[in-house]
Amino acid sequence: MQNAAAPARDAADRPAPVLSVVIPIYNEQEALPLTVARLRPILDGMGISYEVVGIDDGSTDATPMIMQKIRQEWPELRIVRFARNSGHQAALTAGIHRAYGEYVVSIDADLQDPPEKIVEMYELAREKNLDIVYGVRGDRGTDTFFKRRTAGVYYWLMRKLVGKNMPNQAGDFRLLSRAAVDALKSLPEHQPVYRLLVPWLGFSSGEVVYVREERVAGSTHYPLSKMVRLALDSITNFSASPLRLATWLGLLSFLVCFCLAIYTTLQYAFGSTVPGWSSLFIGMLFIGGVQLICVGLLGEYIGRIYSAVQARPAYFVGYDSAEDSAAAGRDQRVSEYAA
Repeated sequence: MQNAAAPARDAADRPAPVLSVVIPIYNEQEALPLTVARLRPILDGMGISYEVVGIDDGSTDATPMIMQKIRQEWPELRIVRFARNSGHQAALTAGIHRAYGEYVVSIDADLQDPPEKIVEMYELAREKNLDIVYGVRGDRGTDTFFKRRTAGVYYWLMRKLVGKNMPNQAGDFRLLSRAAVDALKSLPEHQPVYRLLVPWLGFSSGEVVYVREERVAGSTHYPLSKMVRLALDSITNFSASPLRLATWLGLLSFLVCFCLAIYTTLQYAFGSTVPGWSSLFIGMLFIGGVQLICVGLLGEYIGRIYSAVQARPAYFVGYDSAEDSAAAGRDQRVSEYAA
């Protein structure tokens, strides 16, 4: 078993390909064969050398066996299997760190992002000498109304944090140049959110618009709880604005209470009867709510500091097919030398 810092590669025998395709995979036994059947002809038809890095994020179904079977017929596929489920962003990290292509494309295995657009991304990057090409969702008709609205709020908020470089409606379907990949690998992020980190680099970028399709098989692995987690990670990993907001809320509650105190004092001074406990109770609830929100925000930041201080790897690799290939190559050279 190897950790996040120990990718395996027999560099002397395998030159770097022009294109690497990184695919995070988790419990995709139904979708994976369909994805490969659609993706492989596209890559073969590009006329360039390529590799596919499939990151199995600790799947518990038949995905590992299916990947092994596919690799027997598709030698360009490299399988990296996590020892346990570590999350989508960790799978992207493992793939980016193990991709050696001049250009690196990340795409999910559910075919909601059309692999045909990889050709357009690559050609645009070469033609205009771009470091980043985003896949931008021009139509999200396949998503629910709630998901479209919450996604709109998310991207609006992220643009406020990152700035104008943040593309609207862009997920993790993107192309990166080797320079952009090396820049990402140099960042000391413990819990990276690539939707924000990539635009933050400020490298030259372009966009390819596409229509988001229905999931080809299976069910979504991004329920509401994971979307909320992604939003929290995006905000707390990238900005201290929530802490500043908590400070302003504290000042606001203090001013409101101060004004109420003056009002109550004047009421007593002029002999008026102070109303019942409703206003007092509402004020206490308001202050208590603000305090709990502030404590929760502090807890989020402290939790991230705690994780960073522990310096635990974001994932552990239980299997890497590149190690098998490298070992087989070394054994063959030894046998040829002995002969």
